[in-house]
Amino acid sequence: MGKETGFLELDRKDRTYGPVEDRLKNYNEFVVPLSPEALKAQASRCMNCGVPHCHTGCPVNNIIPDWNHLVYEDDFKNALEVLHSTNNFPEFTGRICPAPCEAACTLNIIDEPVTIKSVECAIVDKGWQEGWITPQVPEKRTGKSVAVVGSGPAGMACAQQLARAGHSVTLFEKNDRVGGLMRYGIPDFKMEKHLINRRLVQMMAEGVEIKTSVEVGVTVSVASLKENFDAVVFAGGAEDPRPLAIPGFELPGVRYAMEFLTQQNKRNAGDDELRAAPRGTLSATGKHVIVIGGGDTGSDCVGTSNRQGAASVTQLEIMPKPPTMEDKALSWPFWPLKLRTSSSHEEGATRDWAVLTKRVIGDNDVKGLECVRVEWKGGKMQEIEGSEFTLEADLIFLAMGFLGPRKAGMLDQSGVELDARGNVKANVFEYRTSDEKIWSCGDMRRGQSLVVWAIREGRQCARSVDEALMGVSQLPR
Repeated sequence: MGKETGFLELDRKDRTYGPVEDRLKNYNEFVVPLSPEALKAQASRCMNCGVPHCHTGCPVNNIIPDWNHLVYEDDFKNALEVLHSTNNFPEFTGRICPAPCEAACTLNIIDEPVTIKSVECAIVDKGWQEGWITPQVPEKRTGKSVAVVGSGPAGMACAQQLARAGHSVTLFEKNDRVGGLMRYGIPDFKMEKHLINRRLVQMMAEGVEIKTSVEVGVTVSVASLKENFDAVVFAGGAEDPRPLAIPGFELPGVRYAMEFLTQQNKRNAGDDELRAAPRGTLSATGKHVIVIGGGDTGSDCVGTSNRQGAASVTQLEIMPKPPTMEDKALSWPFWPLKLRTSSSHEEGATRDWAVLTKRVIGDNDVKGLECVRVEWKGGKMQEIEGSEFTLEADLIFLAMGFLGPRKAGMLDQSGVELDARGNVKANVFEYRTSDEKIWSCGDMRRGQSLVVWAIREGRQCARSVDEALMGVSQLPR
């Protein structure tokens, strides 16, 4: 423990944001990092608990007290080694993870938690700046080959671990660029895409072959992968969006959030956005936008709409408004229910809770949205009589989550067994499916989830594949 009294002497101080008026003019990241002195001070607040609950709060099991101590001692190089021992891509998690580790921080019981996410991000950013992050090329090759399908964080982590174990790995991606939802679902202002690109350079130097614009189950058959590779890993996403079954849903102004976010990310990258726009391109400029769904995807639609110059943005959530502060005695060390306000909300949006949508108003296009207020009693939703109201709308984005992976194509062709929720059935020990030659990890196996869970599952799946191919594995779980 670097400073025994650090948590007693110092208050939490986290990264700040650039001015709203500046960041709305572009799609660049706008988080202002802590100074080296402030970072060292914040790392000193870590109490090096006898039972560090941050470990269990973090799905990738980051060894948080150890690298906090090393940062306090200004030993960033060893801190980076400890960080990478459990997490392939801490620059991703240091930007887009909601930080369940901080909710589980022991200091969070009576005070504000350690700025774990900010310290993590600073360690890996310094590692790239100093040139410490280089390819880890295996000393020998095993002669075994693995196909990894899906290049989101689960697929990337799985592919990288297997390549480092000496296997010949081919990473298949149906889109024209690698990254999955990190590439096309996460706005650039939350995570710029050069961060993915430089990891791809590292992975290719380690021996990963990348094939983009190849959709398994369409361009390439599952049977051909099984024939040409010793193992196949399904690491795709949960891409089947939840529909809105109300009158007017079919109008052209009602669109899924991922259509909107993907198009803007393609514009930013200079790509052909029409390839992701089968129903035409989208623009929120000068329009009244309604986002249905109160989660992170909905928040991303809010931030993107504001950058496009929307006339107004309203975000609706069917659940009641959460409390401003959690009941720590009840929730700690688990992820608490509390009101969360994102940087996109701060940039301008009207938020409303306990609202049920009833009908989209319009003839050839959207003109408005009929709603009613609801209350929850005994876990059941009831409409409040006389609470109906109408909102003006030109565009409505559906951000209500996902129902699981798409079945058409790869999954139907493979014939692997699905669980009751429609995800690929595989346990968290072997990650093996009902087909002994196919493994599965990430959102395709567990349903929509966080980047940290995807990285964890990709790493653990890689160990299982390695062990099956070689009889024993040196890869960590």
